[in-house]
Amino acid sequence: MRLPRPCLIALGVAAFTAGSLALPATASAAGPDYVALGDSYSSGTGAGDYDPASGDCNRSANAYPKLWAASHSTGSFRFAACSGATTDTVASGQLDSLNSSTDLVSITVGGNDAGFSDVMQVCVLQSESACLTAVDNAKTYIRNTLPGRLDSIYSKIRGKAPSARVVVLGYPRLYKIVKVCVGLSNTKRTALNGAADALDTTVSSATGRAGFTFSDVRDEFAGHELCSGDDWLNSVTLPIESSYHPTALGQRLGYLPAFSGSAKLVHSLS
Repeated sequence: MRLPRPCLIALGVAAFTAGSLALPATASAAGPDYVALGDSYSSGTGAGDYDPASGDCNRSANAYPKLWAASHSTGSFRFAACSGATTDTVASGQLDSLNSSTDLVSITVGGNDAGFSDVMQVCVLQSESACLTAVDNAKTYIRNTLPGRLDSIYSKIRGKAPSARVVVLGYPRLYKIVKVCVGLSNTKRTALNGAADALDTTVSSATGRAGFTFSDVRDEFAGHELCSGDDWLNSVTLPIESSYHPTALGQRLGYLPAFSGSAKLVHSLS
């Protein structure tokens, strides 16, 4: 999401056939062909060190897909995630990165469809009642409209990469509720956390229907939300689109372990 202007290493299995010799020592199994799709939580907005060639997509060297690919022997890595992406723009602008040889896919998507950037603006700038209304409207969309959009994009991913393991990551709660913390009221913070929970519930259900793997990041971020004193998320900051996104630490210690634990893939030689 962005505010407006929001496995193991693929195990090489030595191929033996009856009466044949083992593969030469110089030959090795290729690692997984990995494609990272999704929105700013996957592109790394807020984590800094952006690839200039990625433009407004804000693809960061500190984002969990880059970190995972750098520490694993991938056969190929395509980083298509883009800040501001919705289910529609993933479908229209990112799926060409997939093909029948893709082994592993990661994605975060759904927050921008639900208008979370607008909700955050309302909650930061307007009254408590306006914030609660915006959150309720987003939760209605999340319950009633988002499931169909997620079903559609997940189906398209499966059609493009029929053999891939697809890991869908969720979103963290933004706040730890404490007695004293500068900024929003606890009523607003609690409502925003509830919206994040609603989003994760819907994403998790759609992931299950698709037969994909859901990785919930709320456990990793527990105790590291805003107001925790050990934040892995940006509060309101400059550039403004980095606000309410994981920091480089949040990507490395939050999203990366959540993805790594689900990205178990065995890639057999044919």
